[in-house]
Amino acid sequence: MTRARPAPFLPAVLVPLALAVSGCGLKPLYAGGSASPVAATLGSVDVAPIQGRSGWLMANALRDRLGAMGQAGSSARYRLTVRLDDGIVGLGTRSDDSVARERRSLRARYQLIDAAQGTVLVDATAGSDAGIDVVGSEYATIAAENTALERLSDTVADQIVARLALYARRTQPTQP
Repeated sequence: MTRARPAPFLPAVLVPLALAVSGCGLKPLYAGGSASPVAATLGSVDVAPIQGRSGWLMANALRDRLGAMGQAGSSARYRLTVRLDDGIVGLGTRSDDSVARERRSLRARYQLIDAAQGTVLVDATAGSDAGIDVVGSEYATIAAENTALERLSDTVADQIVARLALYARRTQPTQP
């Protein structure tokens, strides 16, 4: 016996939904591309040096996301300071009490500071975790830990830049 398939309702649902969302006042964060006020604000952020290998990775990830922005210079209107907490914790154990799985955590507390006045404009945290399998080869485990740190640096940098972009958007004067 063959069942009759219900008629597709997806297009009928999407049209009213699209019309409802278009009228809700949502605006693209980077409307205007590189000439947008958000891009201009992010372009005037100087990333302060961050300690350690994880700090080096984080600073580079932030500078990559800020583009030509994030480079030290006289045009820097803002300074971004970041303090990192990077840790590895063993989770699972084998019958011989060796660690079978690890969790690498990267947490960042960051502040966006007005360079001229020294006032803190944004004070927030970001973070992410990654699971790592501990295998018989110590080299492979160390390589996995380093790869996890690189991925975590990218993820946390994305979170920080997204938060800074939201700050930039909220502080822009409203346009008619």
